[in-house]
Amino acid sequence: MPSNRQILFAISSICFALIAVALYLQHILEMLPCPLCVIQRYMFLAIGIASLVSAISGKVREGTALALLAALGGLVAVGKHLYVIAHPGFSCGIDPMETFLNKIPTAEYLPWVFRADGLCEGATDSLMGLAIPQWSAIWFAVLTVLLAFVLLRKKRV
Repeated sequence: MPSNRQILFAISSICFALIAVALYLQHILEMLPCPLCVIQRYMFLAIGIASLVSAISGKVREGTALALLAALGGLVAVGKHLYVIAHPGFSCGIDPMETFLNKIPTAEYLPWVFRADGLCEGATDSLMGLAIPQWSAIWFAVLTVLLAFVLLRKKRV
C-alpha cells in the first residue's frame, strides 16, 4: 500500500501533467481557454502545489486539506462550465469575470498560461469522446476522492 507522501507526489504529478495537456490543447491545437477553463487551471495548480509542498514538508494534513479545498473549488467551476455547455443560451462570454481574470498578475506575466480568450459554451471539442470540461470533471472527482482518502487515512507518512 503506498504511503500518503507517495499518493501526494502522484496527485501533484497528475495536476502538473493536466496543466501541460491544457497548454498543448491551447497552443498546438488552438483551443482557446475560456474564463472557467482558466479558473480550473488555477485549481489544478493549487492542488498540485499544495500536494507537492505537503509531501515534501511532511505536513500531510494541512497541505492535503488545502488541496482538497482547491479540488472542491474545481468541481464547482467545472460544474458551472458543464451547466453553461448544457444550456447554450447561458454564457459567460466576454464578461466581468474574463476582465477580472486577465488583470490578475499571473495572467499579465504568464498570459500563455492564464489568459482567458475563449467562450465557455464553445468548449465542446472532444478528446477521446468527451468534451474537455467533462474530462476536467472526471479528474477533479478522482483527485477529490484521493485527497479525501489521504486526509481520512490513519497517519501513515
